[in-house]
Amino acid sequence: MKKLVLAAMVLFTAMSFAQNSLPKIQVTTTDGKAINTSTFSNEGKPIVISFWATWCKPCMRELDAISEIYEDWQDEIGMKLIAVSIDDARNSGKVGPLATTKGWEYEIYIDENQDFKRGMGVNNIPHTFVLDGNGNVVWQHTGYALGDEDELYEVLEKVAAGESVE
Repeated sequence: MKKLVLAAMVLFTAMSFAQNSLPKIQVTTTDGKAINTSTFSNEGKPIVISFWATWCKPCMRELDAISEIYEDWQDEIGMKLIAVSIDDARNSGKVGPLATTKGWEYEIYIDENQDFKRGMGVNNIPHTFVLDGNGNVVWQHTGYALGDEDELYEVLEKVAAGESVE
């Protein structure tokens, strides 16, 4: 019985979180400019937020895989990807050069104190969120395996069409 109650509480919490918009937390650009996460927008179109770090190999694979098809996704769906590094002060200086070297055309932000990470309930990376055109979290996924970008694309198609994501 306790397991059933706990499962129901976890499900309720997850469902209520999915209806919330982004927390208002400061992150920085790779050149040190402060940005409030509540200002993230994409003119009513889907946004993907990916939490990653320079030392996380699955994160690199995910962002590289999406990078190869990102322009097509933007043309087809109008989506935007925001990559949020959780690197601390020792490694945050590597974020901009790495993104440039990789040719990532995403918006890149640094969450050096990991306040945004905590605000979004991220425990493990990579952790990817999809926001609908109103800024509500409608889907999330942790980890990366080859082909996960296909599932992400399907989710984005549904969100862009105004369909429910299950």
